Amino acid sequence: MAEPTDLRVTVTYATPEAVWQRVCRLANGATVADAVTASGFAAAFPDVDPWGQGVGVFGLLRPAAFVLRDGDRIEIYRPLTFNPMESRRRRAAHKARKTAAARERSAGAGEGR
Repeated sequence: MAEPTDLRVTVTYATPEAVWQRVCRLANGATVADAVTASGFAAAFPDVDPWGQGVGVFGLLRPAAFVLRDGDRIEIYRPLTFNPMESRRRRAAHKARKTAAARERSAGAGEGR
């Protein structure tokens, strides 16, 4: 059974193909850096610098010295593969084209009467 001073945290890293996760038990007072090291991330992804794009806890960017709490999820970030603003523009343009086409079809349906 775990001592009351033990922390159980999950370290995650998402690739385009899959999500890598490791559950780690650490001593109370452990930091984000301790969790990343204990997870074996360096061995699993030797070519990835976990600090290159940042590391967060539950979606909030945190420094290596951030002290963890029991149940925290540590997320190792990777570079974006797309520009979010460009994706939004493309979705808006697609929606506008779709809406215009639907209007044309509905206007054309009433002309045959």
